[in-house]
Amino acid sequence: MKSNLPVPLLFLSLLFSFSWAALGLTHQQQHHSFLQCLNRHSGNANSISTVIYTQTNSSFSSVLEFSLRNARFSTPNTLKPLVIVTPSHVSHIQATINCSRTHGLQIRIRSGGHDYEGLSYVSQVPFVIIDLINLRSIDVDVENKTAWIQAGATIGELYYRIAEKSSTLAFPAGVCPTVGVGGHFSGGGYGMLMRKYGLAADQIIDAQLVDVNGKLLDRNSMGEDLFWAIRGGGAASFGVVVAWKVKLVAVPSTLTVFTVNRTLEENGTMLVHKWQSIAPKIHEDLYIRLFLRAVNSSQQEGKRTIQASFVSLYLGRADELIDLMQESFPELGLVKEDCIEMSWIQSIMYFPTDIPEDAPLEILLNRTGSAGIFKGKSDYVTQTIPETALEGLWQRFYEDETESLEILFSPYGGNMDDIPETETPYSHRAGNLFNIHYVVGWSEEDASESQRYINFMRRLYRYMEPYVSKSPRRAYMNYRDLDLGTNNNGPYTSYKQASKWGLPYFDKNFNRLIHVKTLVDPTNFFRHQQSIPSLSRG
Repeated sequence: MKSNLPVPLLFLSLLFSFSWAALGLTHQQQHHSFLQCLNRHSGNANSISTVIYTQTNSSFSSVLEFSLRNARFSTPNTLKPLVIVTPSHVSHIQATINCSRTHGLQIRIRSGGHDYEGLSYVSQVPFVIIDLINLRSIDVDVENKTAWIQAGATIGELYYRIAEKSSTLAFPAGVCPTVGVGGHFSGGGYGMLMRKYGLAADQIIDAQLVDVNGKLLDRNSMGEDLFWAIRGGGAASFGVVVAWKVKLVAVPSTLTVFTVNRTLEENGTMLVHKWQSIAPKIHEDLYIRLFLRAVNSSQQEGKRTIQASFVSLYLGRADELIDLMQESFPELGLVKEDCIEMSWIQSIMYFPTDIPEDAPLEILLNRTGSAGIFKGKSDYVTQTIPETALEGLWQRFYEDETESLEILFSPYGGNMDDIPETETPYSHRAGNLFNIHYVVGWSEEDASESQRYINFMRRLYRYMEPYVSKSPRRAYMNYRDLDLGTNNNGPYTSYKQASKWGLPYFDKNFNRLIHVKTLVDPTNFFRHQQSIPSLSRG
């Protein structure tokens, strides 16, 4: 009789069953044995049974999909986890690590579920998800300007809790409020305060992490090498981060924001070209991001054009901002009417495009979000892109697959130039003018349509190659891109193979990350398609 399983799932099912058959266990016995192991290791005072979801549990699918942000990895052919554990206590994490090692299962660690390639909830081999959604307490200490944040919290929850306690303290992290702090911080984490204060990872002063042996470590007990590695090197390669301790930063009680849109017919190409030499060098209190997208022309019916949106945060009053812009970027034509004065927490509400203008602050506590279908890529730019190259880029916006194409230029400079590139694993510091984020989405879920859009992104990426960083062509780890390269499914991956993606993400810091990984996880238990490899063969 033929199996109803797709070929990839059938193969994995047979592979998994074979490994347990060698031990004389059926699949059902293996599953029962794993669950028994979890109960034994979680401790009597902290029963794990209430936070375990197996595939037969009625809530399994809803728990799996709740924090799944890219529907490209939610198809009938996508391998599902055997078990989802939503720990409410450190002992649950320790039990899951210990039992997964004993039973030959891989682990995926999910905080907010925003991994671009689904690596926090997808695997090619049998696996368990540790979903940190129940570990999201936040303790803000205004007097010492610090906060302890559990790794399952979102940056929206963090911003809300800071604003509850102070109107002049903030934190330099991303714009999307549903992003989880566990992955965001451990990959760097940049946002509108980056040129003033650096990255989220630059503010981390302590952490709690469960290692491969199930031990709970803090900065002192893990040592400075491992503490260095998890602040920008992707903590999921080294263990399970339970909580971060961070420094909070000072902001004025009144800030100013603006959004100015200019199309090609309004000198858009010239303005984008000039922005490249202004935004990274302007005063560090001013951050001007640039969004590029195709829109309908207001001057010619039925025609498409490119709109450049200059979106800004200034740490000060509008009058000061107008003076600064007239001195540094008069071509944009900013006027007082474009500017809105507000508090820092109001600016957090202003920048996400999916937050309604009249929404209450409590929307930052809402973890619910829709799962789109998208492909993202990234680049770093070290020399200004010529106007002729920008004109060629505009043509890419008119292809069939670009209805939802968006390209974001995020300026560097300021404090980012002052932090040494070896201070954390995040090496993209001085010498970078800006980061490019490319993203295209689509609504069709079948494989052929998805491949069409992915192929478009690859063509766009090839077009940009002459105009971005080289040797290596750099990329941002939080904009995960498996096109750069992947590891083997097994426990051993060569340096040559891993360096294809590792050098773009980390450059010279990649070697140190491998050294740390080999010391703390020699058998490469914590692994996925782009995890830092251990060069030890066990």
